Amino acid sequence: MSGEAGADAGRAALGRVLVTGAQGQLGLDVCGALARRGAEFRGVDLGDFDLADAPAVEAAVAAYRPDVVMHLAAYTAVDRAEDEPDACFAANVTGTRNVARAARAVGARLLYISTDYVFGGEGDAPFETDAPRDPRSVYGRTKSQGEDEVRAAVPDRNYVVRIAWVFGARGRSNFVKTMLRLSRERDEVGVVGDQTGSPTYTADLAELLCDLAATGRFGTYHATNEGFCTWADFAREIFAQAGHPTRVKELTTDQYPTKAVRPRNSRLSKASLDAAGLARLPDWKDALRRYLKETGEI
Repeated sequence: MSGEAGADAGRAALGRVLVTGAQGQLGLDVCGALARRGAEFRGVDLGDFDLADAPAVEAAVAAYRPDVVMHLAAYTAVDRAEDEPDACFAANVTGTRNVARAARAVGARLLYISTDYVFGGEGDAPFETDAPRDPRSVYGRTKSQGEDEVRAAVPDRNYVVRIAWVFGARGRSNFVKTMLRLSRERDEVGVVGDQTGSPTYTADLAELLCDLAATGRFGTYHATNEGFCTWADFAREIFAQAGHPTRVKELTTDQYPTKAVRPRNSRLSKASLDAAGLARLPDWKDALRRYLKETGEI
């Protein structure tokens, strides 16, 4: 298939796409991926409507009549959510319910971004998509409830995609940016070494989400870059690839208390991608290298 024919096929399979949270680090990369595919899409964010305002959400979706809604918008300030549970609930549960019902009203497919925080984080085996959910934080509980809202509103036309440890070149803040900033200020940085997961590069994830949304293979998926590491391992690799001599002092979770409980085990199984015939994302170290090149750090 020629490149032009492939773009035409991608456009036809995706149809018209509405992206919520379009100004976030993932949303910006998703919109970029859609633009490269020649897809017809519209990105919306906070300035367009309040997710908790059901009539406003319904009107916006009805006016555009998308074939696919990619619902990326969320309240993601994990620690602040412990102090602002109502605001977190309004965005992640009420807002998701409103988006899901609006998608159902126009017959759209719905792709919803969820998180590793829906799991309790026990053990050291990767969580399968059908593993029991047991969120331990306000954020995790609201994202789990958001999953339920999606499945209830569009039971036969949804993709629920759980992700973890996200970093993107165009976001306001992420772990990589924080570590690079601290490495310019300090000789040593303390980083938790007893939480394990997989970093996820939004540029890679965005392409996968667009591929998935075009398939019609509905269900629950896990999508992170390949390989596992601790946060301390991640920091060491950031400093090594960026050529920074900063040392990493490993801390335990107990030594670095936070308001929200973090999963000790954030490993996610990618068997769902394999079963759907979708390629897994590249290794996280390779993704980090490309991120650092994209941002001019190396």
